[in-house]
Amino acid sequence: MRRREFITLIGGAVAWPRSARAQQPAMPVIGYLGAASPTLGRSRALQQGLKEAGYVVGENVSIEYRWAEGEYDKLPALAVELVRRQVSVIVTGGNAAAFAARAATTTIPIVFILTEDPVHLGLVASIPRPGGNATGINVVSGELTAKRLELLHELVPAAARVSVLVNPADPTAMETTLRDLEPAARAIGLKIQVLKITTSQEIHGAFAAMVREQSEALFLGSDPFFTSRRVQLATLSARHGIPLASQAREIAEAGGLMSYGANIADGFRQAGVYTGRILKGAKPADLPVVQSSKFELVINAETARILGLAVPPTLLASADEVIE
Repeated sequence: MRRREFITLIGGAVAWPRSARAQQPAMPVIGYLGAASPTLGRSRALQQGLKEAGYVVGENVSIEYRWAEGEYDKLPALAVELVRRQVSVIVTGGNAAAFAARAATTTIPIVFILTEDPVHLGLVASIPRPGGNATGINVVSGELTAKRLELLHELVPAAARVSVLVNPADPTAMETTLRDLEPAARAIGLKIQVLKITTSQEIHGAFAAMVREQSEALFLGSDPFFTSRRVQLATLSARHGIPLASQAREIAEAGGLMSYGANIADGFRQAGVYTGRILKGAKPADLPVVQSSKFELVINAETARILGLAVPPTLLASADEVIE
């Protein structure tokens, strides 16, 4: 064989696998749009759901994260970034993030994790057949407001004045919380003080107001911003001796007195499964919205002891988890 023919043959052998690699389909990219700050447990849950559907991050799928860090006015621009990136699916955490994604695209599939009815929010046509480009998970936290207040009253029966933190940056969640909370408070004889906050600094101001008004308990609205500020809220709650109730178990784990709501991490896992199904060709319009049906009561017994509260045995028996 002549030297020139040998070099040509070797060159062709090297070039062939490069050509083959170039013809392989590009790895799909998922865009995640979060209203608050990164929560590691929920990212892991999303990836677990993807794995159940046959997708492993770094191997056959990747995720690009965009976080608003509680500044909800950033969400529209972040959603547009993901659309320009031409991601295959957008997963959203929180009501405000879902609205921003829906405004940014009517073609890219959206898988949302919400705290209330997506039909009421106008995001889907119906629960069994969403229509359009969006479907996902409703963790139903907004609809458990009255029950959560009743549980707080059972834990702190002497409290007559309850402060309520809501985030006006998500007006739909705020309105749902107050709509259900005010009649529930009247029914059990509680006086409520509504405090609107959108920043970490305003949380400090809210606690100062609670101390002035001699609030005896704190109730958090269903908003991802509060979960992202869980350590700050739990620390201030302990410092000022104000028992705290929320919808997210992460807040109870951080030192809040109690939480009652769906397992939100499992909602993220289910969102991962749906995202995988869409990557395989399923249409959001045909995937029914998943509605959480199992709700967890988590009580932080150590926090109760610090606050000098005796947890009723009936609540201890019915709790899904007691943190010692």
